[in-house]
Amino acid sequence: MRKALSLILIILTIGIAKAENIVTAQYPDKIIYEGKEFNLNSNPLEPYFEKNPENRPEMSSTALWRGYVGHFEIIGKELFLTDMKRPVSYTDDDGNYKQKWVSIYRMYFPKQERVKIDWFTGILILPHGKMVEYVHMGYASTYSKYLLLEIDKGDFTEARKYKNKEFVTFKKRQFEKFEKTDEYKKLYAEMKENDEYNDDEFIKSFISDFVINYTTKFLTE
Repeated sequence: MRKALSLILIILTIGIAKAENIVTAQYPDKIIYEGKEFNLNSNPLEPYFEKNPENRPEMSSTALWRGYVGHFEIIGKELFLTDMKRPVSYTDDDGNYKQKWVSIYRMYFPKQERVKIDWFTGILILPHGKMVEYVHMGYASTYSKYLLLEIDKGDFTEARKYKNKEFVTFKKRQFEKFEKTDEYKKLYAEMKENDEYNDDEFIKSFISDFVINYTTKFLTE
């Protein structure tokens, strides 16, 4: 999964130079935490579709490469999927082109009102507050505040709150710890195999920028 994720992120971010016409900002997944809905810069359903690629919805637009928007909620101390939606285009009675969101949840989980995401271990990124900078690709836009939720096999273990500059500092410290692990060395070697993106400085910078996507828990206080 990690190797596939790295390639997807490259396409959605750095790869814009070579795919300028198809890379765009993405519809985020949604999560309810402490009664409030947030956008997610993480996609907890992706491990499921990595293992079951035949079940993945078709890409509906360049703004939704994964084919769906997942709706999640922290209930008690657990992460649940409560809905999945995708946009459907149609023409109204006046001939106007329109789009609406429809639920596809029952196509995947016909008998369950909600599903614990026990296949996901990692850190969920919840950007919120004022948008500091809009970037028209992937989840690259930055915000004034960030909530980070640590998840272990679907169990919510810890939450952290950061302002924008604090978040940048946290990522730097997280990378410094991650860089010393065997997991980092393995990831580095996998990315090095890609002939198009095998520059040492680029790989290190890329992993540093997206370190939260590659680490499964908080590595620093």
